[in-house]
Amino acid sequence: MSISMPAPQVEGIRLTVMPFRPDAVIGTMGLPTLIQLVPSPRNQENKRALQYASGAQRRHAEVRGLVQRTIQKSSKGKNITPYAEYIAKGLTGGHGAGWSTPPVTLWLADELGWISDELVPGTAIRNIALTPGSAVIAVDGETQVSAWHELYDSPETFSLTYAALRDVRVPFELYWGLGVDDARQIFYDRNVEGVSVAKNLAMSMDGRDLCTQIARQVADAVKLEHNGELVALTKFLETRSRQLKKTGSELVTLSALREMVVTTLHGRRGLGLSAAQANTMPTGVSVEHATRRLTVLLSALIARLALPFVPRTAVSAPAVMAGIGIAAHQATGWAVDGRALSEDELFSLLASVRWEREARYWHGVAASVNANGVLNFGGGAKDSGGRVANALLEPDSEYGRKIRGY
Repeated sequence: MSISMPAPQVEGIRLTVMPFRPDAVIGTMGLPTLIQLVPSPRNQENKRALQYASGAQRRHAEVRGLVQRTIQKSSKGKNITPYAEYIAKGLTGGHGAGWSTPPVTLWLADELGWISDELVPGTAIRNIALTPGSAVIAVDGETQVSAWHELYDSPETFSLTYAALRDVRVPFELYWGLGVDDARQIFYDRNVEGVSVAKNLAMSMDGRDLCTQIARQVADAVKLEHNGELVALTKFLETRSRQLKKTGSELVTLSALREMVVTTLHGRRGLGLSAAQANTMPTGVSVEHATRRLTVLLSALIARLALPFVPRTAVSAPAVMAGIGIAAHQATGWAVDGRALSEDELFSLLASVRWEREARYWHGVAASVNANGVLNFGGGAKDSGGRVANALLEPDSEYGRKIRGY
């Protein structure tokens, strides 16, 4: 005599999703579900740990290795903790509403265990289930997944709690029924086919970069005459490119104006600072004080240079802007090297400069003459900013006399 078996039950991790093609869906899942579904990529590269892992975990690591790059000793791996810090600050309100993480792209290396009927007729919204032990790989967004694992492993390190993390929803897209080659292609398309954002445009969008904020405040404060009216320099600020267009109406690039802010803030050492380093304050200077001082000083300085700015003379070249910033640093009140300057002394040094884009003034200082006799200011701030500063601060030097036409 035999006993009847129970009807099959849906097992595995259940997700509510909406399809956007027959083999792919989108949705959100709780962070604990993501942690359970996609193992830590860092742990999957730990050969010693894998020796004691389950067969399913070892298989997952093997499949991941077919479609993902390694994390250990890579720039990707170095970015995990900063990414975790960014997410944690967003979760705790430090970014306000201005923060985001992209949906994680997941690949199920198996078939779905179950698909429900539409939950609401006509919406295409369904429940699906992933069979226990299925290998789910983050083919795009793996750094984010690693960051979530880091947060979940030690929430107190990031001023978070497990209770807060349990409420987090993570957006995702999930593909299934694809072979390894197709999964690799998705990885390639997501990481290579996209056009990266130009640095100048990205910088112009970064509302948290202090030096960019100050540069924008300066541009708002400076008024230039245009068609008989006073117009803010902001109207003539090139934010999308690191170079001025020959036929454009812009007078200076945001990157060059920001370079002036950086060198005014830090002096000569500002030429070699990274974006993150540039936003650190000199010893004894607060963010509030630096912001007020630089906005007032540079607004007055650029207003004094309005005439050479409008015809786009040498003054708008990045190297020249950086050199002017180094000179202006001596008038900030916190310069520790070199001779301190008053604003009047600084403006006097600038007033005698010949800003025309001519080789007799700028060749060998901030520009060079090519074989066709064309003056090129393309050397950049790091290459020529120091020479420009020396020429500005030392009127009797060779370069100082040169840019003044002596």
